[in-house]
Amino acid sequence: MGKTNFMNTHIIRALIIGAAIVFTAFILGSSFKNRNLKQDTISVTGLGSKDFISDEMSWGGSFDANAMDAREAYNIISQDKEKVKTFFLGKGFKAGEFTFGGVNFSRSYRTVTIKDADGSERSEDVFDGYKATQNIFFRAKKNPVFMKKIESVIDKTAELINSGVQFEPSPAQYTYSDLSSLKHSLIEAGSKDAKERAEKIVKAADGDLGKLKDASMGVFQITAKGSTDEDSYGGNFDTSSKEKSARITVRLTYNLD
Repeated sequence: MGKTNFMNTHIIRALIIGAAIVFTAFILGSSFKNRNLKQDTISVTGLGSKDFISDEMSWGGSFDANAMDAREAYNIISQDKEKVKTFFLGKGFKAGEFTFGGVNFSRSYRTVTIKDADGSERSEDVFDGYKATQNIFFRAKKNPVFMKKIESVIDKTAELINSGVQFEPSPAQYTYSDLSSLKHSLIEAGSKDAKERAEKIVKAADGDLGKLKDASMGVFQITAKGSTDEDSYGGNFDTSSKEKSARITVRLTYNLD
């Protein structure tokens, strides 16, 4: 009986070892097959880029007035508005070429030091009047002449100080009106570049390029012309520069014949 159990145990072990060998051979065969399949494709990244000039521009500034009474602050800001309007009209702008925003009010506070009866000191915020703020806006769309007109006056707004207006200019913002067409042209250029790269690589290896298997593209990047900024994972979108550069990468995977 003991001899029978011993033989059965050896048979079971032999079967297990045999099955393990078959399974291992299957795995190795599959890996080899998949490795060969991966070698039957080539992936290449192409670049589409273009320099361009913005055809849209927005710019403006703000001015404010302070007074202990809200009505007085409003009267002062109204007078300043007329001075600002007169200034830009005097620079050659027409009334319809700029707009004013509404007047915003806020309470102002200042910190004072109070000495108590026991000689100790403490800080306290006290009401310091009302602050009225108003904005002025300029917008140029596909009008290079008007853009230059706006640019010519940006550095001259300090003259408003002579009339008692505390004018604070904002940075100019430059954009492009047809980003969709620009992006499409870059994708086309990037795809062409990637295909040409793939053809050169395969030709040098005496192979033949097959059908396109997969395609993907990177993030649309817009930077200042000549910028050395690295590409951002979420994409760059520069608005501070008039002259810009746009680029996008396209990755193509081809089968090999």
